[in-house]
Amino acid sequence: MFEPLKAKYFEAPTLELSRDLLGKILVHEGPEGIVAGRIVETEAYMGAEDRAAHSFGNRRTKRTEVMFGRSGLVYTYQMHTHTLVNVVSGPEDEPRAILIRAVEPIEGIEFMAERRGHHMPMKQWTNGPGKLTKALGITMDYNGHHFTERPLYIAEGEAVHAVSTGPRVGIGNSQEAVHYPYRFWESDNPFVSKFRP
Repeated sequence: MFEPLKAKYFEAPTLELSRDLLGKILVHEGPEGIVAGRIVETEAYMGAEDRAAHSFGNRRTKRTEVMFGRSGLVYTYQMHTHTLVNVVSGPEDEPRAILIRAVEPIEGIEFMAERRGHHMPMKQWTNGPGKLTKALGITMDYNGHHFTERPLYIAEGEAVHAVSTGPRVGIGNSQEAVHYPYRFWESDNPFVSKFRP
């Protein structure tokens, strides 16, 4: 049903890729079945020159090492108890990444309901970066995996025509970087995270 995008797709400049990922399908072929969501919100982190990026100043640690790799790699990290999933972008040794902030559920609804709770409204299953990884069963184990390969990959979707941009979320200690308009979302999509301008 879904086919992984080719590696060439991920070679686009980071801001361009952040926008273009909207409408693409994030797919996880888990042992119990396929879960998939249409990407509706992303945030770009521009590496060495971006104070909000984990790799600001070319900071190279065990956690950030994957960001220095080729575009299309999976970068996962934990914030509090949540796993967050990112797409590594840009040329090798330019450690940039795109956080997938929200998806709209399209496949494996029953699995997402199990993981997030049947009592919860569907739009709250995946309207945040920690929520969507739980709903799709994405764990830290995927760090360093490539988004062109099963079982976790990005597939073609439908183009998004109405896109909004604004500052990123939760980066209050990053000086001028708090104002950069590096967050992209599908305008008026109910699955976008609650953080709106």
